[in-house]
Amino acid sequence: MAPSVVSAPESSSAKVKGKRRPNPRILLAIALLAVAGYVAWRQFAPKPAATVLSVSGRIEADETNIDAKVGGRLVKVLPQEGDEVKAGQVVVEIQDEEINQQLLAAVAQVRAAQEEVAQARFDVEVAESRIREAETNVLQSQGESQGQVEQAASIVAANKAQVAEAIAQVRHAEAAIQQAEAERKLALIERDRYATLAAQGAVNRQQYDQAQTEAATAEARVETARATYQARLAAVQSAQEQLAAAQGSLTRSRSTTLNPEIRQSQLRAYRQQKQQAIAKLAAAEARVRNAQANQAQIQKRLDAFKVVSPISGVVQDRPLEPGAVVTTGKTLLTVINPQAVYLRAYVPEGELGKIYVGKEAKVLLDSFPNQPLPAKVSAIDPNASFTPENIYFPKDRVRQVFGIKLAIEQDKPYAKPGMPADAEISLE
Repeated sequence: MAPSVVSAPESSSAKVKGKRRPNPRILLAIALLAVAGYVAWRQFAPKPAATVLSVSGRIEADETNIDAKVGGRLVKVLPQEGDEVKAGQVVVEIQDEEINQQLLAAVAQVRAAQEEVAQARFDVEVAESRIREAETNVLQSQGESQGQVEQAASIVAANKAQVAEAIAQVRHAEAAIQQAEAERKLALIERDRYATLAAQGAVNRQQYDQAQTEAATAEARVETARATYQARLAAVQSAQEQLAAAQGSLTRSRSTTLNPEIRQSQLRAYRQQKQQAIAKLAAAEARVRNAQANQAQIQKRLDAFKVVSPISGVVQDRPLEPGAVVTTGKTLLTVINPQAVYLRAYVPEGELGKIYVGKEAKVLLDSFPNQPLPAKVSAIDPNASFTPENIYFPKDRVRQVFGIKLAIEQDKPYAKPGMPADAEISLE
């Protein structure tokens, strides 16, 4: 029997070569299907609710304009742009060439009126003294002739004092005329100056009309002073006539006994003089009050020439320089409070229902991106507007947005007006 032939086993490598390899096209198709499935899942799968609303905007601050309360020429503009000022600090000084002269004239008016009050009070005291004396004389009207003579002599002395007093009042009236004429001259100068300024457009018509009224008032005071002077001249004559009558009474009392009816008549006359003196005192006190009110008004105008800052802050704008002529209401400086800044941003109409005033937020500055500043929604515009002009795509421009303010809380002035910034408003 022939020996059988045993064949050698096939190697593992030959077996591998005998297998079929995967088709690359099938692998590519599988990969594309996987990617498409992932994209579809990302597109249509439910997304988690957003916890913040991101907005961008610019840091702003409310401006305070410091205006001139009176017109005149700027003497000093103390702060420069960027300087810090304190509330109540004098920042601008304005000068008016006539205001000091007006104040001096007003002070003189007050003093003159006070002198009239003092004189009127003296007149009341004199009248009361005469009344007491006359009452005593009535009670003693039946006394001896010598007492009558002494009483008549006292009346003569009193009338002499009245004559001297009337002469003093005439001199006072002369001084009042001079003062009134000086005030009229000053008022006419002021009126002409305002007329020139009004023609140049430096002051308004109301200021010129006020100057015209003051000139007319000054003219009236001159006429009043002259009338007073004439009245006091007449008073001198009347006092001299009374003195002559008193001297005649003294002569008669030396030769005859006193008639009681004469005493009663004198008492009535003195009481009438007292009433007149009281009326004159009331009128003089009224003139003092008017003069003091005028002085206070001029002083208030003078104080208004030193302009103070109403707030503490930083000067944002300084439009005028010393030497400029300003009118009432002209803006002299613009001041902002750097501690009261806010981010002005816009929120799409669809997101507006998610926020409200008082909502917490964080403001991110470009210079401190990792140090957010705490903030709150402080205001929301009541009306919608289109997106700001710096968005140039038509599909975005037609979207309506609402402007909001985010009040920033900061210990140091990191956020400054004009800086761009981002913010995240909490929606939780």
